[in-house]
Amino acid sequence: MLPYGRIFLRAALCAAALLCVLGCAERVLYEKASQSGTLYVTQDAAGLRTLRFEKDGARQTVVRPGEPGGLEMPYQRVALAGLALCPEPRRILVVGLGGGALPSFLRVHYPDAAIDAVEIDPQVVEVAKDFFGFREDARMRAYVGDGREFVEKARESSYDVIVLDAFGTHSVPRRLATLEFLQAVRRALAPGGVAIGNLWKPPENPLYDAMVLTYRDAFDEVYFLDVEGYANQILLALPRTQAVSRDELAQRARQLAADKRIGFDLGALVEAGYVPPPRSARRVRALRDADFE
Repeated sequence: MLPYGRIFLRAALCAAALLCVLGCAERVLYEKASQSGTLYVTQDAAGLRTLRFEKDGARQTVVRPGEPGGLEMPYQRVALAGLALCPEPRRILVVGLGGGALPSFLRVHYPDAAIDAVEIDPQVVEVAKDFFGFREDARMRAYVGDGREFVEKARESSYDVIVLDAFGTHSVPRRLATLEFLQAVRRALAPGGVAIGNLWKPPENPLYDAMVLTYRDAFDEVYFLDVEGYANQILLALPRTQAVSRDELAQRARQLAADKRIGFDLGALVEAGYVPPPRSARRVRALRDADFE
């Protein structure tokens, strides 16, 4: 038999572990099947609210309710570095709404910009409004529809910034990763604009090398930013030749953060995440629509 002291210690540790589990568990606020999967909205003990497309799937959106000017997802913070290459956009398109955290953030910090968000799943739009504080107004609109078709129908040079943030349960939809689609994105961008893409790196994304090559075939310049501690990589794609060093991009990002009062050091995220363009793997080619037919 164990000595009493060890028995009490083990009991205390078990009780502490149980309290942690109970205190840290996420409370389910919403659960419903949709075309994106089963939508789960949860809230943890710290008040953070999360959207997933399956029970244990990747986080699609995390917000702190009542704070539309903040961003909780690390990859979304890094993605803002793209705005350092187009600091005063007049028109912004976000492909993939999720909970609407990014468009809501942009609405606060770019009040004069017109912001369009397109989301294929109408239930996701409803959840964004009901649980994540997303609000349409005269300068911010959500469109229910196919993101690719929306981009293809856009007039040439329609947007200064296009954010490609459409993720399914496990990956970017393949029809939003092909050369034909990215060429349509380029046509919809103004000459001084920037496309901001969000990819997962290997091993989570077996098509990573092909996706990177596809971006580089579609645009004149592509810059790569890792998200420290995560599998995400942010791509900043330009429809023009514009050489920008790590230090220059970090300086621009830091100035942008100060000017817009975004509340975190965007320059530091650039410094930590900036990586040289990856070499194309052997036998890799750009993704085409025909590859997925």
